Amino acid sequence: MKLLKYPYVVQTEILDHMNNSDLFELSLVSKKIRKLVKSSQMKRLKNTVSIMYDCCWLSGRPLVYIQYKENSIMFYSKIFFFIPSENRTIIEYIHNNFLYFFGNSVEYYWKTDNYKILIPRLENLSVCCRIRIPNKFEDLENVDNFFTSHPVLKSIDLGFWADESLSPESESRLYQVESIKISQYDLKLPPVLRNFQGKQAILDCCLCQASDLIEFVKRWKAGEAYQNLEHLKIRRRREEIPLDETLTAIGAQHIYATRKRPAHTLPKLFIEYAFEPTTDPITSHSYVVRESDNRVASVLIQEKTLSFGVWDKTEEEFLRMVD
Repeated sequence: MKLLKYPYVVQTEILDHMNNSDLFELSLVSKKIRKLVKSSQMKRLKNTVSIMYDCCWLSGRPLVYIQYKENSIMFYSKIFFFIPSENRTIIEYIHNNFLYFFGNSVEYYWKTDNYKILIPRLENLSVCCRIRIPNKFEDLENVDNFFTSHPVLKSIDLGFWADESLSPESESRLYQVESIKISQYDLKLPPVLRNFQGKQAILDCCLCQASDLIEFVKRWKAGEAYQNLEHLKIRRRREEIPLDETLTAIGAQHIYATRKRPAHTLPKLFIEYAFEPTTDPITSHSYVVRESDNRVASVLIQEKTLSFGVWDKTEEEFLRMVD
């Protein structure tokens, strides 16, 4: 079918009935087709939130997904398979096609679970990793090199069981990632808790002393660390966290039980497929206040989990919410 030979109204009608996958593949055919798609379909495409190149399948051969929003609900649509990822020319051509449509108005993610495969340097591209490291940590140096080689790391999901712990160096790029999830199955507390400089974190560990959690909150209150922190959850796999002792030690303040508990929740910095687009709500009567700017953070302790959510509000503004 020679689309460009039809009148514009017919062209538009045909494109209107195409799904996203076919539409984007068609736009790769020629510059004229691409221009037609953009001129006639941008109202439809304006709901696009992100483009994800998923390399966790097919031995590193990326799948492409587009994330879009309809009526405040997130959806993912698979667009097409890439040819092998070593063909950088084709990948760059496809990425430039997306840039033509969206520029920097959407997020571009490269998702990988293999730190041994090079990632192309593409404009506006953020890297998201899901890495499982074998026992004894013999590959830790290669993982550190991977982090160092990619300046824009958006999200890391890292799991390991090791005799060695993560690097304690606060300068490590690992601790500068915006969103991080660490699952450490040995008996050591992940040093992420002390060194994290990003915004959102989930930490799973076998052993985490209450004193470690108390130190974390006290350092935040004193303004010594975690200046960018928005949301953090720490889960212990063994003992429950002592509730009253911990709240007393961190100097927690409390909203009257008769008042409503505000629910702290934020958009996730990285959303996978149909997963929840927001962080888990933190609904608590307990809170702490940072000394330097009077900023409030809700604190919730439930059995083996501590949740910590920082509000963009002073204590006075926070308390007005619960009146």
